[in-house]
Amino acid sequence: MRNLTKGMLEVFIFEQLAEHAKTQPNKVMITYNGSETTYEEFYQKAKNLASYFQSKGYKKEDIIALYLKNADYFLISYYACQLGGFTVLPININLAARDVDYILQHSEAKALIYDESIYRILNELETPIDNFEISLEVGGEGEFESIVTDSSISFQAQTVNENDTAVIFYTSGTTGLPKGVMLTADNVRAISEIWAESLEIKSEDRMHIVTPLFHCAASHCFSTPTILRGGTVVIEEGFSPEMTLDTMEKEKVTIFFGVPAIYSILLNTPKLAEVNLSTLRLFTYGAAPMPYELVKKVKSHFPNVKVQNLYGQTENSPGATTLKDEFALVKIGSVGKPLPHTQVRLVDEYGEDVPIGEVGEIIVKGPQLMKGYLKNTEATHQTIKNGWLYSGDLGRFDEEGFLYIVDRKKDMIIRGGENVYPVEVEEVLYELDEILEAAVVGVPHEVFGEVPKAYIVLKSDKSITTDEILNYCERKLAKYKLPVEIEFLDSLPRNASGKVLKHVLRSQ
Repeated sequence: MRNLTKGMLEVFIFEQLAEHAKTQPNKVMITYNGSETTYEEFYQKAKNLASYFQSKGYKKEDIIALYLKNADYFLISYYACQLGGFTVLPININLAARDVDYILQHSEAKALIYDESIYRILNELETPIDNFEISLEVGGEGEFESIVTDSSISFQAQTVNENDTAVIFYTSGTTGLPKGVMLTADNVRAISEIWAESLEIKSEDRMHIVTPLFHCAASHCFSTPTILRGGTVVIEEGFSPEMTLDTMEKEKVTIFFGVPAIYSILLNTPKLAEVNLSTLRLFTYGAAPMPYELVKKVKSHFPNVKVQNLYGQTENSPGATTLKDEFALVKIGSVGKPLPHTQVRLVDEYGEDVPIGEVGEIIVKGPQLMKGYLKNTEATHQTIKNGWLYSGDLGRFDEEGFLYIVDRKKDMIIRGGENVYPVEVEEVLYELDEILEAAVVGVPHEVFGEVPKAYIVLKSDKSITTDEILNYCERKLAKYKLPVEIEFLDSLPRNASGKVLKHVLRSQ
């Protein structure tokens, strides 16, 4: 029996893909690197790959790991696992060898599909890839292409239940070892429908993806919702300002997602003045707060393009709240209201709701909440309590029900008994036109315990002194919130989802 939420789609994402392959077989589903794949072609390739694993004896929920960069074959592999009832495990290709080793060993993945062009890290693993029952190489002289074009093996349709583990994403591991977030077939169905509804995706939309598909945001906020609605996914291997702008124009992109830093870079790219982006209708952003001044600049430069903020985490597939365009410049700093079919509360340390305007931990409930952490019952019980996901984020509601992220619980700075929320200091820093990026962390202090320190990345053509920054902050912030030190960097350390790795800054 499917755990359906009222008003939501009643089919899994692979079932909707099969329907699209019948009803719009010649519609372009994927464009990548100059090539196009129709819905019928894509479905057949995914089915052929699923059939291959079935012929090798793979059963439901056997784990197949993907070590792949952004490409059409990533989504073919992802959907092949969905069709065959296997569990797909996308791996962050930017991880060090020891982290990849840990994930492969901890998950006990039975097969690996890897890209020969990024083989280097795999070659450094303690456990050779030859130890896998199956290791398929994409590119070069690998078998992958011949397998996905071979229809000689009969496909056996699987009975997939809503609680079957469909996907495992390992968290970025910003503290301690990464945890494997298990998402069910129903979680994936739910989050795809939720974002398709919230972003108002239609079959005419062309979704441009430059952020990593091995991360849940690119996969579940953008690719699967677009495919669910029968649209086209435009895949780029990664973000490169001029190339990305070229792709936007050439592919007549309608929706684009980027972390705030991407928008800041695009606005400072001279080529922006040369391209025709008239088909764009929506800019989405997330992973980090978008400073008010940057939102204002985006809307000023693109008056006909709406903007929408997305907030969530891997453990909720991801999806919790969203801020629509009409509130972007009104509800400054807000991440919006709960998504469709989703509940959000703020609670104190006892699990009791906090009054409006007060800070509490954000907890989330909905059909997109994870099944749990792989082989980690204790962590699962610490994170999910009475059906609510405890996010570890701190926030507050205003009187109209809009949520504001105050900070991560672990990032909050306690300076001599006073709470300092880094995001509040960062917002002030971003008001300075010279600053491209800013991050504030707590550093040890012999008197106050810890104090704020700011790390600053300047725009390439700008300059500003430490004194000028501090003088500006003094006019905007309480004295105890002022950074006691400012350090200039060429770039901020980030994980694959675009989040600043503050533990790396603290360790420096």
